[in-house]
Amino acid sequence: MTAQAEAELLRLETAVTAIAANLVDLDDNPARKELDKSKLTGRTAVAWADATAALTELWDGYRLLTEVITRGQAFRDIKRPNDDDRARFRHDVLGESITLSVKVVPLAQRGLLGPGQVHNTCTPGQLLSAMEAAFATAVGVATEAGAAWDRLLPAAAEAASALETVRRLTRAAGGSTATIDEADRRLGQFTATLAGDPLGVEERDLAAVRTLIQRADAERTSAGELREALTQRLADAHRLVAELAAATEEAHVAAEKAADRFPPHEIVAVPAGDLRPDLAAIDALAAAGHWPLISARLSEWTRRARERLTTLRDGAAHNNGLLAARNELRGRLDAYQAKALRRGLAEHAELSPLATAAREALYVAPCDLAVARRAVNAYQDALTATIAKDGR
Repeated sequence: MTAQAEAELLRLETAVTAIAANLVDLDDNPARKELDKSKLTGRTAVAWADATAALTELWDGYRLLTEVITRGQAFRDIKRPNDDDRARFRHDVLGESITLSVKVVPLAQRGLLGPGQVHNTCTPGQLLSAMEAAFATAVGVATEAGAAWDRLLPAAAEAASALETVRRLTRAAGGSTATIDEADRRLGQFTATLAGDPLGVEERDLAAVRTLIQRADAERTSAGELREALTQRLADAHRLVAELAAATEEAHVAAEKAADRFPPHEIVAVPAGDLRPDLAAIDALAAAGHWPLISARLSEWTRRARERLTTLRDGAAHNNGLLAARNELRGRLDAYQAKALRRGLAEHAELSPLATAAREALYVAPCDLAVARRAVNAYQDALTATIAKDGR
């Protein structure tokens, strides 16, 4: 039983280390910070209230697990534990040793022999499972809200810019602004909802605003003005094609550099597809003089092209980052080994195997960066401890 408890303690120590890092990352998440400072409404307010409660439970659980681990580590430091020590250790690590809450039982509800308090307890393993569920709740809300803001705020800003352009041109031409005013009113409602309730906002409302803007533009735009505006937008689209070609080449180069050097699941593949045929079809409409048919198609093509450009650039940055991270770890290992050499620890019985393990992890293909980082950190920690111990 002691061996089982020791194995569980080791699992808890590993889990708490990961929990601490993940909680810090969640605290630093931009969407989480925005949710904390925003005046939330609707579905988002309810979901974030639940997520905030889950975060409180997470930090409380982290504290409780840390206390259990501290007690367990103290047991490991006992050179000759007796049976009572072992029993306490097993109970701490495997038993219902964690008190989650204490509820006072009203006197009127107690029996003569009944307790005055009810303790809600669980095992460390059960607490860890509950914390995983709480973390998933908090991350899910922050991720979904952040994705909605990232996707819809730029889209709303683009709609606002288009709206103001159409309004200015309509007024200059002396036309009615009734349609554009309705679009403005709806866009204001949409952006207000988006700011406070990103989980509850309806994208179709923004689509309706775009439709109104396009209608107002169609009502206002003469054939010549439409042709001139779309000609410029087509020129912009062809420049975007050139950017896509360059980004595609960069993405292929980055993926090829990372290929075989890292596990396949770590490498972002270059997305398939070619948007040039779709743009060629729009060019054909322009050549045939079908200008009223182009605007919506060109807007959709531009949206897809920009999304693809972002995907390509993000993928290239990720794959280049794998190589940069590996090279940074190699540089750290070289620096630590140079330090060990200066201290006369190059052939140290405990340090040498750690250095070898780190070097093998960094110079194997495919390279598992997580394993390599742990190996380098282990060598660094051992070297630091040895230097401190020997006073070198």
